Amino acid sequence: MKLKSLKENYEQTRIFLVHTIASVGSKLFLQAKKSGMMDKGYAWIITEGLSSLLDPVHSKAINSMQGILGLRSFIPFSSRKLKAVATVVEKAGMAHFGFTTSNTGKNEVDIAMLGTFEDGRKLLNALLNTTFDGGSGEFHLVKGQLQPSTFEIFNVVGKHERMIGYWTQMKGLRRDLNDNGNKAVNSKLKNPVWPGDNTINRSNNKLRIGIPVRNAFIEFINVENETDVNGRSKISGFSYEVFMAVLGVLKFPLPHKYIPFGENGAIAGTYDELLYKIKYQVYDAVVGDIEIVANRSTYVDFTLPYSESGVSMVVLVKDDEKKDFWIFLKPLSLDLWLTTGLVFILTGLVIWVLEHRINTEFKGPPEHQLGTIFWFSFSTLVFAHREKVVNNLSKFVLIIWIFVVLILTQSYTTSLASMLTVKQLWPSFDDVQEIRKHGYFVGYQNNSFVKDLLINQLRFSEDKLRPYNTLEEYNVALSKREVAAIFDEIPYIKLFLNKYCSHFTMIRPTYRIGGFGFAFQQGSPLVPYMSSAILKVTEDKDTMERSCFHFYTLTTSLQLHSFTLACLE
Repeated sequence: MKLKSLKENYEQTRIFLVHTIASVGSKLFLQAKKSGMMDKGYAWIITEGLSSLLDPVHSKAINSMQGILGLRSFIPFSSRKLKAVATVVEKAGMAHFGFTTSNTGKNEVDIAMLGTFEDGRKLLNALLNTTFDGGSGEFHLVKGQLQPSTFEIFNVVGKHERMIGYWTQMKGLRRDLNDNGNKAVNSKLKNPVWPGDNTINRSNNKLRIGIPVRNAFIEFINVENETDVNGRSKISGFSYEVFMAVLGVLKFPLPHKYIPFGENGAIAGTYDELLYKIKYQVYDAVVGDIEIVANRSTYVDFTLPYSESGVSMVVLVKDDEKKDFWIFLKPLSLDLWLTTGLVFILTGLVIWVLEHRINTEFKGPPEHQLGTIFWFSFSTLVFAHREKVVNNLSKFVLIIWIFVVLILTQSYTTSLASMLTVKQLWPSFDDVQEIRKHGYFVGYQNNSFVKDLLINQLRFSEDKLRPYNTLEEYNVALSKREVAAIFDEIPYIKLFLNKYCSHFTMIRPTYRIGGFGFAFQQGSPLVPYMSSAILKVTEDKDTMERSCFHFYTLTTSLQLHSFTLACLE
């Protein structure tokens, strides 16, 4: 069997569980040693199929198995078992027994010459049906196999086995089966010697996790200046909460420690420089708002994303129309306004003609009758007319007119509300090419990979790019038209729009990237487990986002010029 070496330039420990027979296992470990996999950075655990048959393994194979950890059944010799076997013989009624021999062979070492126990089947059945309390637990056979209640853990050192401890169902892992009551000492296993003569207690090793120190967008990751009772930095934010939730889903403990990546309350470099710390073995992983990008995947491994992916741009909205004092005239076109006015006058005239001869409310001086013609039609808009009509033809005309008024007022109200609210969300720019063609400045988040995207993919000149650090700087730059647009990752844009929702809008298209994920050393065995846990955690991502972010509500307010949208807490 030939093994390909998996050794890399990092110290992430790989653990192999070997379940095989001795003949195959000896060949396996010989090849593993040749491949450099019996050195520091590897751990091997063998099961009972191999560990109970170490004696037949030749010395050359034993030399290649240094530092492995074995597990096998522990069945100590006990005089009680001998007495129990004697009891079985007695119960089986075999006080007198004999052997049958075969004369088929003449050679003294011929196996066929061996005798056969005449009552062997009888004794076997008695043993299978016997149960008693042994020195290390209950003696019980299932399908001819002894069911052990105790296992011993040993370490191969030199040509000998070094006992590490024991496991029982009642007491768990123990250094010694003879419990003297000192649980603090007795529950600790001996430290094993790992491959490569490494005597470090790996259970005390912790995953080194780099955390970006940020003074902006702290809703995602925030390393506070204060420390907890253990002297560790306090960490919060959406990315941190997701990571802690993932650890809670894992089916095994993951000891870790956080190492802030920052200076004087700010990040100590770009995110690419932070991830290179993994490549150079300074960190084992990085947790934070780390975007999954193709070139970063060449030197680190990412988990599945836990956030929405993509880069888009945010621009200022047009609001010229809502500041127009005469905006209330714009829901209807000029010809519709003229037609409506003419119908108003005509309807009032028709009602006057039909009513003034028989209805005293439509009689009087000429100026009074002229005023009644105009007043009656306009007052019907809000059903405020005081004049009563008595002619049936007048009532028919009035029914038609009220129906027209109802349609007209509803259409006008809807159109005006749309102009006062929806139209303000029209973007000042809706095309990247337009911005690039006119040579406008664009902004991006400082220390972000978005700068490379703007230069290499969107073909912006570097002298047209301006870096910003905070949401407030985004707001000022766009409001004062220092830049035509700001490009950033969608989670940051959502956070920005959540706070400044009445003045800006996000524009498509979206430039696809991987989303936020956790970074680990290449080949790390933790990645698939973390990714699987992320899938479970992100089912409740919306609830987690609301607990980490401060949301604002979009509402309409009345100002001197018009109605406007505003963000309220």
